[in-house]
Parts: sequence; structure tokens; C-alpha cells
Amino acid sequence: MTTDNAGILDTLATRLGERGVLRAEEEVSRYLRDWAGDELGTPLAVVRPRNTAEVADTVKLCHEHNLRVVPQGGHTGLVGGAFPDRDQDELIISLERMNRIRDLDPVNFSMTVDAGCILEAVKQAADAEDCDFPLSLGAQGSCQIGGNVATNAGGLNVLRHGMMRELVLGLEVVLPNGEIWDGLTALHKDNRGYDIAQLFLGSEGTLGIVTGAVLKLVPKPEQTRTAMLGLPSVTSVIELYSLARRGCSDLLSAFELIPRRCIELAMEASPQLSDPMDEAYPWYVLMEVSATGPVDLGEMLEQLLESGMEKALVLDGALASSEAQSQHLWQFRESMLEGQRQRGKHLRTDVSVPISAIPAFVDRADAMVTEVSPDSTVIAYGHVGDGNLHFNILPPPSLSDEDKHTLLHDLEQRLFAILDDFRGSISAEHGIGRTKQAAYLTRLSPTERELLQGIKSLFDPHGIMSRGRILPE
Repeated sequence: MTTDNAGILDTLATRLGERGVLRAEEEVSRYLRDWAGDELGTPLAVVRPRNTAEVADTVKLCHEHNLRVVPQGGHTGLVGGAFPDRDQDELIISLERMNRIRDLDPVNFSMTVDAGCILEAVKQAADAEDCDFPLSLGAQGSCQIGGNVATNAGGLNVLRHGMMRELVLGLEVVLPNGEIWDGLTALHKDNRGYDIAQLFLGSEGTLGIVTGAVLKLVPKPEQTRTAMLGLPSVTSVIELYSLARRGCSDLLSAFELIPRRCIELAMEASPQLSDPMDEAYPWYVLMEVSATGPVDLGEMLEQLLESGMEKALVLDGALASSEAQSQHLWQFRESMLEGQRQRGKHLRTDVSVPISAIPAFVDRADAMVTEVSPDSTVIAYGHVGDGNLHFNILPPPSLSDEDKHTLLHDLEQRLFAILDDFRGSISAEHGIGRTKQAAYLTRLSPTERELLQGIKSLFDPHGIMSRGRILPE
């Protein structure tokens, strides 16, 4: 640490208090890794402001001294975007102490919150006012709203409510020079020129630090029905989705594709789970419909199930008749992630293709893995309604860590090449960060890259904000 940097930290400690600046190794250790256990470098320190003014003061001081900063939320990102750099001094700015619900307007169906609010706390606050904030993630007990905004989070309900882009009405952002941009409008309709707020959605902390957000709420569903269905193929899943999308219309809120291997992983991770049906099936669909008003969702699901069986799309099904049974079915979706994590190093992807192309993509990608590494295990699951697949690969456990890394890198490159043939996206959900930067840059046209560099240079000419994420240094 240089003398100048030590002086900056002393100044910040004076302004924010000693608990506002963490420097000791044992204090900063929990800020160095994400949910998956990945980590990179060690920060100069961790700054924990209590409000927007303290964020602005911190960033302004760093701007004056050309000190690099990286904002950090709930440690649930999976692309290395919020890690401190390994080779350069960086200051982590954690928003965890900024967790205030500033306002909730149930008539306007809007809520204004600090960026450090945990998603689950936001959902509970909305629920108390007979409203719902529909963003639903497996990490909602720890992820923060600022991170949801910065990564344009999606989750389970995208097909009905859209991604974070559709759920944000306004933002408050501290810019890289320490100025505060106040765009906390609660307007549902506003057509005044360029939409500046949208630039920060998905920017991964490279253009500024989101400190507050006005969120769009929806009426709290009065009834919800959940079903898990067994199907013979991915093609059957897509055909059933088409039936469900038409038969259930906008009441369809989730439609998840799950292979048999994921059901097994879930039961391994959570022994209290039992097989959802009497027989095992190659593929499963976990779907949910919800509504407010006099709609018979039970009959709607039963009619869909009957139609699916008549067309030989559905082989069997389990319909939840209570909230407890519904939670039991959703536990498979949550526990299978833990089951993968317990298997150690593996390839995680979050690709997307047109919904109609999912069967062809899965077939080609699966054949590629079988040809290159027949002992690897493919786990392809995801949010069918928005075309987002997590095509994950577990390498043979007998390989060394170095060989696993080499194999998974090769498989990822081959997978992305197949994806290009479908004009798909290498990141439909997690973002670019550091880990997907190389693959992202090779797919940018010169024109697009020039535009993106221009936006970055306009907002952050000194390059102090999340430097080296998304775009290269």
C-alpha cells in the first residue's frame, strides 16, 4: 500500500467511521469470493457507506486521486465482476449498510429502496402492502437490489414480468466523478428523450454505482397453482410450452425445463426430498400459474395436463394442492443448484436461443460434448419461456484440476460456436464481468465496440469504475 493510499483510507475512516472502512485481513475475507467459492484478488480495503452522500464522498475522493473502485452487492454474481483485481489496488465499495425502504406507494404500485436492500426483504415489504415485486431468484435471500439492477437480473418469472429492465421506473446513481444523478422518478410513462436509467441496467458497475431504485410492483396474486410434469423429450417440452402459453396466456408465470439428472442432484443435496412421481422420466417441467380474481387455475392446469397427455407430450404429472406441496416442488429447482456446486469445478453457462430452437440447440450441444468428452455429464436446464438455458457440464471426477480447466475451456468454446449458428447470446442472465469478456469481445462488431467504448469514456474518462469488466482496460 502506498503512502497516498493509506492517507485516503485514513480520510475515509474519519468521514465514515471506523466500521465504515475495513482493512484487516480477517474483516475483508468474506468480500473476496462469490456464492460459488470463486475468488481473485485482495482489495485495498472495503468501504461501507451508510447513504448516498457517503458513497458520493468516497467516489469523489477516489476520482481525485485516480484510485480504482469496484461496487459490490450480495456476492451472488458468477462472472467475477465484483471481485477485486489481483494486480492493481482497488477499493471495494459495499452497499450492504444501505438497506432502507424509502417509500412504498401501493396505489402507484411502486417502491423506492436503497441499493443495498436484500431482494427478499423488498418482496416482504411489498407483500405487507398486498403487492408483489415479481423478481424471483434462487439467491433472493442474499442478493441486493443494486446488484440486480447492475446485472439486469432475470430469474424465474421473466416470461410474465420481464427482466429487471422492465421492473425499474427510476434510479439514483453516483457517477465516477462523485456527482449524484437523481433519476428517482416513479412515473410509469415518461417519454422525455434518451432513457439514461437504462444505460445503468446491465452495466455491471462500470458506469456508476446505483444507490437507489424505484421499483415497479404488481398486484399480489390471490391464488397460485404449481405442477411438475414428466415428459419424453425436449421437443415435447417446447410443444407443451406453446400449449401452455396459449392456454394460460399471461397467467403463466414460470415454466422451467429440468432434466432427470437435476432431479437426482437435488435429492442428493436435500435428502428430505423424494421422487416427485412414481416413475423417472427423461425430462421434467416445473410450471406455475397465478392470478388475482375469479379464475379457476386448478381447472386450467388440469385441462392443460389432459391436452398434453392426449398429444403424448406429457407422461405423468404432480399437481400441488397446497402451499406446502408447491414449496416442495420448487425445492427441487433450488436444491439442484447446490447439488451441482457440491460436485466441484464445472462449466456454468447462461446462454439463450430462440425458444423454438431450444431442442435443436440441446441436441447439437449434447452431441458435441459426447464426442469430445463422453465421460462428462451434461446438465441442461433453464427458463423455457425466455429461451434462457443453463447448459452446464460436469467433467469426469478422475481428471486433475488443471485437466478439468483445460477441458471445460475447450467445451465452452465449442458450445459458444454452436450458439453462434443459432444467433444466440453467450450471456442471457449473469452478464459479462471478467470471465466472459474474451468470448464477448470476439463477437462484437467494430461499430458496436466503438459505441460501447464511447459510452464508457463519457461516463468514466479516468477509468476508475470497475475497470477491466465487460470491456478491456
